[in-house]
Parts: sequence; structure tokens; C-alpha cells
Amino acid sequence: IFQYLIIEHWAEAKLGIILNILVLILSIFSFGNFKFLQRIRQETNLLLSLNSSNKNTISEGDIKALPLPVKNWLRKSGMVGSPFINKGKITQKVKMQMQPEQKGWVFGTAIQHTTTDKPGFIWSVHVKLNKILSFRGRDKFENGKGEMLVKINSLINVVNEKGPKIDEGALQRYLGEIVWFPSLALSPFISWEAIDEFSAKAIMNYEGTQGTGTFYFNKNGLITQFKALRFKDNTTTSKRIEWTIDIQEHKAFDSSIQVPSKITSTWKLNNINWTWLQLEVLDLKYNEEN
Repeated sequence: IFQYLIIEHWAEAKLGIILNILVLILSIFSFGNFKFLQRIRQETNLLLSLNSSNKNTISEGDIKALPLPVKNWLRKSGMVGSPFINKGKITQKVKMQMQPEQKGWVFGTAIQHTTTDKPGFIWSVHVKLNKILSFRGRDKFENGKGEMLVKINSLINVVNEKGPKIDEGALQRYLGEIVWFPSLALSPFISWEAIDEFSAKAIMNYEGTQGTGTFYFNKNGLITQFKALRFKDNTTTSKRIEWTIDIQEHKAFDSSIQVPSKITSTWKLNNINWTWLQLEVLDLKYNEEN
């Protein structure tokens, strides 16, 4: 009888099974998403809690030892005469190419929290690959150490990397993001070397990790590019290759400070310049309470 009932009502039973499976899958995805976001919140709260507040206003005296193009940039951007930036929150819209040969782009949104007293950042991104698949990623730099984590549908690890090469790369990314936090040019962990009237080299040492990069400026005093030799991979054979941030537009957000609003990020590979990221800043907040 049981077998007969199953056969007789198989269409209804099959539909119920499919619906139950879909509900289960959606529940698993929802739980994975909740756990990932909870982790981001906990890490962000910890990062921000360790950052102290410097309420000083940047003056001409503070920038006198810097190379000329860096001084001109701090004046032009509006940083001179403004309060020191202790922390910031950047909301971003992103377009990514995950591989050099990829056709088209995937789209997502990202949020970054950055601290300057104790240098660090947490960048979390959510990208939809199709109607079913997405990924969440988190890059972190804290206490001189970097981490990269990417999970498909917030559940399955596809990237989970640590180590000295990741540390150096995360520090260089932090260094390049001076473009959004101009008072970082005065950080005790960053030293400068003059190159010419339109460029200067920055060297950052923090908690045993070191990285360098060169900033380029236009005749109006604004930053146009950051360039560094950086590890693209975390393998034993990976070598430093040229990585650039190119700036298309500047904008003032909730302050009078002019910062980049649109950038691209490019790896200079052997036979191609792989622009893997196009980024637009949607919002930028400085020194807000948690």
C-alpha cells in the first residue's frame, strides 16, 4: 500500500521534496551569510576599539619635512587646516574581473573600515556571480599582518591566505590608500623620499612588515597614481610584479577634503595589463563614533 501511494502521488511528493530541498539550501545560505557578517562585525569592532583619537589639526608646520609634491597635495586636498583623520568608513561600488582572460565584469558592493593610529583595515565585499552563486570576501590588515578570505555563498572557502607575502601586500595596499586618508602621510610608520616635483616614494614599516610605493601627482597637486612592486600570489615561486592604482576623478564627501572617487587597479603581467578592479566611492565618513 505504501509503495502504491508513493507511485500514485509521486508528482505531488516530488514537488514537495524539491521545495523542501530548496528551503534547506536557502536556509544554509542564509546561515552562512549571517555567520560571515557576524565575523566581519566582530573583527571591525575590535579593530576600531584599538584606535585612539588624535584631535589635532594639521598645520603648515606639520608638513614642512615632507617632499614638495606631498606638501602640495596636502594643501590642495584640503588636509592642511583640517583635523587629523583617526578612522574612516568607505562605501564602494565595484566591478571585477576575476581572471585576466575573463569576458565582462561581475558587480558588487564593498565597505572598508580603516584606522590610522594603529594602522589597519577591514574590507568586505559582496559580489553576485549569477542568480544562485555569489561570494563574500574579506581582506584584513592588523598588527602588521594581512589575511585574505573568500567564500562562495558565504560558506565554501575558495581563498584563505596568510603569510609574509600576504602581510607585505596588505601593508602596500594600506600605504596606497593614503589617497583616501591624506593625514596618513604624517604617520610615524611612514617615511618619504623625494624623487622630483611630481612624484615621491613612501616607505612604511609596521610591526615587522615593510613595503614601499611611489605616488604621482599632477600639476594641480592632486594624486593621479600609486605604483608598487607587490606579490600577486601567495605561492613559494611568486615574485613581486608591478601593481598600480590609477585615479580618474576626485570628490569631497562629508568634509572639504578632496579624495579619489573613481579608481582602477591593475596588475602588469608579462603579456597584458590586467585591470581587475574598477571602484567608485559612494560615501566616505571620517572620525565617526562606532
